[in-house]
Amino acid sequence: MASRSVRLLLPAAALDEGAGVTVRRTIGTPRLRHLDPFLMLDHFGSNDPDEYIAGFPDHPHRGFITLTYMIDGHMLHRDSMGNRGDLRSGGIQWMKAASGVIHSEMPQQTAGLMRGFQLWINLPAAEKMSDPEYQDVPAERIPVVEENGQRIRLIAGAHGDRRGPIVDPHTDIQYLDVSLASGSAFRHAVAADATVFAYVFEGEARSDDTRLPAHALAVFGGGDDLEIVTEESGARFILVAGRPIGEPIVQYGPFVMTSDADIRQAIEDYRQGRLARRPAGSAST
Repeated sequence: MASRSVRLLLPAAALDEGAGVTVRRTIGTPRLRHLDPFLMLDHFGSNDPDEYIAGFPDHPHRGFITLTYMIDGHMLHRDSMGNRGDLRSGGIQWMKAASGVIHSEMPQQTAGLMRGFQLWINLPAAEKMSDPEYQDVPAERIPVVEENGQRIRLIAGAHGDRRGPIVDPHTDIQYLDVSLASGSAFRHAVAADATVFAYVFEGEARSDDTRLPAHALAVFGGGDDLEIVTEESGARFILVAGRPIGEPIVQYGPFVMTSDADIRQAIEDYRQGRLARRPAGSAST
């Protein structure tokens, strides 16, 4: 196997989103607009409710998937398709916005904590105007692998003979939450054509000669596996991989299409109230 090495290390930028919620963003910034098939990665979290309680009021999406992963706290959500829910610690919300959804997300703390991630995943042009789909996956449905100083939560993709509940046939996404004790090594196979990144959010780690500090995105170069190790301290990180779509990306805020004309249509549909008002399909897991 050819092992991947880090080709880009990008510190997160602090931004205000929604009604003043501070997020750490890596993908979706001027330094890295997109990382095909990924459009945006936000790491949100605080132990001060005043910093996030206003949340993310009603806002639209069209043309992509949002995958929200709650680590601590919980997220009340509702959308224009009639879905309502409370995403609890360790759970996932997978929403294929496709032709259009308006939704809100209101973070809540548990024992003083609230943190998680939101990842935007592109859809191919043929799927951008398809019907929306939606699912919540509670923490108890996410497989956990524990071995050799590792604890791996499998949100999507496989590790060994275990597989996570989220499946995206367009990108074959892998999404792992990995905790490593000090002095541990994690090795994982990835498809040779996949885009692969890691984001450390506790402690620090290393891959080959590259130090992986907290709150920085590590984008890996070519190869079919990778290794991340810890030394004096442990670390916790997400590892994400997905097959590039390879189509034009034209983005205007929460609308991601393949042409300027499609963006203009999305804006007009939003202004005229034509985004989804029907129940979403239930995606299979």
